[in-house]
Amino acid sequence: MRKRHKIIAGATGCLLIASAVVVCWPMDTSHYFAVSRSGEIVDRHGALLYAFLNGDDQWCFYRHSDEVGERVVQATLAAEDRRFYNHGGVDVLAVLRAAWQNLRYGRVVSGASTLTMQVVKNGEGRLYRRTLPGKIYEAVQAVRLDARADKFEILESYLNAAPYGLNLVGVEAAARRYFGKPALELTLPEAALLAALPKAPTRLMPLKYPEKAVQRRNYVLDRMLAAGFITPAEHDEASAANLGVSWHDFPAMSPHLAMQLRELAYGRRVEVTLDADVQRTAEELVARALKRHRPQITNAAVMVVDAASAEVLARIGSGGFYSTPGGGQVDLCRAQRSPGSALKPFTYALGLEQNVLYPSETLLDDTLDLGAYSPGNFDGGYNGLISASDALRHSLNVPAVLVLDRVGVPALDELLRSLGLTTLKRDDTYGLGLTLGNCEVRLDELIAAYCAVANLGEWRPLKILRGDGDCGERRRVLSRGTCLSLYQSLEQALPNEWEPNVVVAGNTAPRVCFKTGTSTGYHDAWAFVFNAQYVVGVWMGNNDGKGTDRLVGVRAALPLAGSIMRALPVLNRPAWPEPGDDLRRVAVCAVSGLPRSEWCTQTKEALLPASQYLHRVCDVHRPIRGGDGVAEWWPGTARGWDLAKVGDSVRVAESARRSNLRIQEPVNEAEYVLTGEPQGDRLRLRASIDAEKSLYWYINDRFFGQSSPDSPLLLDLSAGEHTLACMAPDGSLDRVKFRVIEPRGGLAFRRQS
Repeated sequence: MRKRHKIIAGATGCLLIASAVVVCWPMDTSHYFAVSRSGEIVDRHGALLYAFLNGDDQWCFYRHSDEVGERVVQATLAAEDRRFYNHGGVDVLAVLRAAWQNLRYGRVVSGASTLTMQVVKNGEGRLYRRTLPGKIYEAVQAVRLDARADKFEILESYLNAAPYGLNLVGVEAAARRYFGKPALELTLPEAALLAALPKAPTRLMPLKYPEKAVQRRNYVLDRMLAAGFITPAEHDEASAANLGVSWHDFPAMSPHLAMQLRELAYGRRVEVTLDADVQRTAEELVARALKRHRPQITNAAVMVVDAASAEVLARIGSGGFYSTPGGGQVDLCRAQRSPGSALKPFTYALGLEQNVLYPSETLLDDTLDLGAYSPGNFDGGYNGLISASDALRHSLNVPAVLVLDRVGVPALDELLRSLGLTTLKRDDTYGLGLTLGNCEVRLDELIAAYCAVANLGEWRPLKILRGDGDCGERRRVLSRGTCLSLYQSLEQALPNEWEPNVVVAGNTAPRVCFKTGTSTGYHDAWAFVFNAQYVVGVWMGNNDGKGTDRLVGVRAALPLAGSIMRALPVLNRPAWPEPGDDLRRVAVCAVSGLPRSEWCTQTKEALLPASQYLHRVCDVHRPIRGGDGVAEWWPGTARGWDLAKVGDSVRVAESARRSNLRIQEPVNEAEYVLTGEPQGDRLRLRASIDAEKSLYWYINDRFFGQSSPDSPLLLDLSAGEHTLACMAPDGSLDRVKFRVIEPRGGLAFRRQS
């Protein structure tokens, strides 16, 4: 007996030692937790926007255990491994129970695989078959894995790698396919059904075998009741519930953006700045708008941007990715199209920045003959005298061309480039038609420019990826005062709010600005609606460029942009910027809208940017020679229209102050003789501080150009008596007079910089 005991004790010791060696032997566990994930594009709140198949052509949306819901975990444990938290990878009690039942019935009627063993099986693939050696190997590996991994890690791996029928891997993909919602939102009977499927995903597939699926679901509910996870009342209610499964497509919002991010999203989750609710609403409104306009208008593109952060909240590249005539895969947010009048606000902004335009001053909307170019208004009519703000608000063409003539085409081209427009070709000469849109732009770039206006002059690139911080440089392109003036000029009621006598109870719609654009030939319709919260940009047209009289910005694009704007969530921040000290009240002539002169008899107050100089004063009213009284003087035509003369300079924000600014060349009262030699009659303008600051130059009371320390101005001389004025950024001014003799006809002043 003693010898037998020694043999048993020795064998037991050897077994224990062998077991310890097996358990403690180094083990690479990484492949047990590696899951081939589907690429996912998710919104700013984590909601799924778009998904891609994984490398095995399966749907697998990896979720942490706390993202699948308590009911799913309970149902899974009840169905597969009730004592999961109490065993070491192999459930001995389950093994004994299964062995007894299988011996009793003479066939396999019960298994004893734990969740850990199933994770091992999923990780090993086809390295072994369902044989006794294979099951032993599986059990040994499960014990080793359990000794090295956290229980939550093992549970998470199972929930993300188990098969659920079709090509669905993981509980999240199954929840979205069968119930159209995340696993976190599943009800008790829904969670029980999904927990039932991995047992036999093909035989129990609920879309094909609903009766078998219900039977297995109710078995899982019985197990949950026995485990104490649910009450008898919950059990009875869930068991009586309908199966409730149907085919649900996975979300496929903003497909153009998803295709751009496809490589980045391979096998991982990419968070973007979009808001799924905003995107969904915008897509519905686009579909509704196109339904009204078909077949004349078949496509649209929309972007919604948070004004303060430049984060894109919605992006629609076409009306339908698979259903748009001419190809819905074409991304119209990036396509180059003619903007029409959508560039006019930047022309006016440049006029304010250069101090050659006041928002209150009177312009002439009348026939304008520029030789080969004679712009007219959209409706074919003219409005006569009109303020600059009203001319912009009503999108009149002639006043916009007059303003561009003052600031210069190169200056507008430079401003548009600084606002991020990359489609302007440097080898093209656009001429004065640039402000009317005789160029091509992209929606994503133009809405960023409008976002800079909404954000009071600070431009930044649009942000589309979350977690990147600032995705590029910030730069101030326009002054705050200029942008506030644009707010005043462009503030208007949206189309469905035009009825002035109709009041809606509880109406709290925030104030908005908008600008539309229509390309020549009615090929493109644009609308941009903005305030301090949001910027909405809309393009409408046809992929083949076919024109139609329906493609008018105010009729087609604006109603869509307005409906999207009004559907956006109300934010807990002001929708309208506070002017602060950036605007000042100034007394202007009631007739010309210019800062009043001593001869103006009627005045009114106007809000002007605080950074503007009051050097241009009203020249409409002049004293009558040889008598008493004041007469009005008006230019004869729109060409060369300007009602101002350069007077004593003063900033709106402060009174004029003494400065060391002095014009050094030409010298006051100097006389120059024309030589007739090539470039011999050219004069470089010099001032005492031109090596330190940018200066503004005026010849004969008209803006001539801007010099800088690195870019002086050259003046071509022409015969006659001339007055030259120079202005510094602080508002100080100096003027000189000079004379040029031996005139040569046809010469004119030209800026050379």
